[in-house]
Amino acid sequence: MPTRNGIVIMAKEAKGEYKMLKKTIAFSNGNKIPVIGLGTWQTPNDIASRVVKDAIDVGYIHIDTAAAYRNEEGVGEGIRQSGVDRRNLFITTKVPAEIKTYEGAKEVIQQSLKKLQLDYIDLVIIHCPAPWPLYAKGVKGYYKENVEVYRAMEEAVERGEIKSIGVSNFAIDDIQNILDHCKIKPVINQIPWFIGCRNEKLKEFCKENGILVESYSPLGTGRLLNNPAVIDMAKKYNVTVPQLCIKFALMDVDITLPKTTHKEYMIQNAQLNFEIAPEDFEALKRL
Repeated sequence: MPTRNGIVIMAKEAKGEYKMLKKTIAFSNGNKIPVIGLGTWQTPNDIASRVVKDAIDVGYIHIDTAAAYRNEEGVGEGIRQSGVDRRNLFITTKVPAEIKTYEGAKEVIQQSLKKLQLDYIDLVIIHCPAPWPLYAKGVKGYYKENVEVYRAMEEAVERGEIKSIGVSNFAIDDIQNILDHCKIKPVINQIPWFIGCRNEKLKEFCKENGILVESYSPLGTGRLLNNPAVIDMAKKYNVTVPQLCIKFALMDVDITLPKTTHKEYMIQNAQLNFEIAPEDFEALKRL
């Protein structure tokens, strides 16, 4: 862990440029998304403004929130407090998993715009193909409902309120349903993707259809912090476990969303100026 003085120095460097924080990748529609974003799941609304401002101060330009996180107001306040031009930031939010009607989706999009106090949102995605309690039980079949939600998102794109739209936690059949019945192709599928949790068939399907894969929970919701094999590999490269996990995700898929509320870890998580050797990368993929 860096010394306090080291953190101060790195923070100054970060405000200038951590290259990975500025690196972008293009969606199929031509819009670009930064490959590293700050996740805000479980970040309380009352500290979200401070967390987001800290992240932007460090150099993050991609912030990910969701209506279901109940922190959009705080995220929006952090954006305003940062003083950074809105056009230089990339903001994602999500239609809740429980919203499965056209009217419900239309209303929640307007609520998100209001809570974030933004004229437009860069990316809006369907949070889950089924309501969470049912999704956890493996329930499928919300195909018609997801098309209705997606239609409301498409109309928001046409009004200029949203720049790009996509999905989250969608399996191949869920994505194919959108491709078959909707006008605008999803630009992204945000899914859990980390060492020990990978889905090559889904990744390949997304690639074939021009859909980027975004990794959330690159640390396995914290479980990888205590994994002996991962710890040993991090020591080999003289990096932290989070740094190794974030780098792995970026080598394996297109975008990742590390989450922290601590500025010092935001700084560490952006220090990815190392490469995992091919044989070590394959070893991590096998874990």
